[in-house]
Amino acid sequence: MDLQLAGDRILIVGASEGIGYATARALAAEGARVTIAARRADAIAAAAQRIANDTGTPVVAEVADVTDADSVANLLQRIESLDALVLATGGSRRASFESLTDADWLANYELNVLGGVRTVRAALPLLRQGRSPRVLFFGGAAARMPYPNQVVSNVHKAGLLALTKTLAAELAPDGIRVNALCPGRTWTRLWQDRAETLARDEGTTVDAIVHRFSEEILVGRFAKAEEIADVAAFLLSPRSSYIVGQSINVDGGIARGLL
Repeated sequence: MDLQLAGDRILIVGASEGIGYATARALAAEGARVTIAARRADAIAAAAQRIANDTGTPVVAEVADVTDADSVANLLQRIESLDALVLATGGSRRASFESLTDADWLANYELNVLGGVRTVRAALPLLRQGRSPRVLFFGGAAARMPYPNQVVSNVHKAGLLALTKTLAAELAPDGIRVNALCPGRTWTRLWQDRAETLARDEGTTVDAIVHRFSEEILVGRFAKAEEIADVAAFLLSPRSSYIVGQSINVDGGIARGLL
């Protein structure tokens, strides 16, 4: 299926690895003009080169940190034109409620919510001039099925769904289509590191940890980053033009709620 993304100018923030990287690669393979950004210059430059080598499509690498307002503003000043913005930043933190300080809450909020807010705000002038402009947030299945010992991330992922729905209504008159994609457990470096830590702490193997965390997933396994990226590419394409203000789980069935 041709997703009709060739030539679209797309900025993906948080794309040096994992789901963000896989999404950038999928979009470049469709012929989009992709710019990727992340905090580490060496990592984002290497990611851009790998994507270009794999897809034959040049990719621009930029350095930016969504937790720094000036960094975000400077990034958008370097972008000349924009049709779509993808926020693949954020993350989860495993900790009990009582162990979390105010600083922990604020830092996680800035990474999961405020960073996206300031990036969209800075990008709006460019998006309003773009071709069928779109914004796609990456959230998490935890927004609909809170995970144990991840209270701070659960709360902020749910807040991102509210942000998506609110912005979709507010920006619709400008022709800007806003959605969110909510992955479940996906095998990336972050999960590999977590599994290795748990295996070491519990005196077991990584395979045993992965098996245990896979038991709650209806398909019985973690997602590949590419499986999430394929859905992201569809949501960013004209093929999904009637999907607006939605937060779509791609989670293998782990979230069992009706809504």
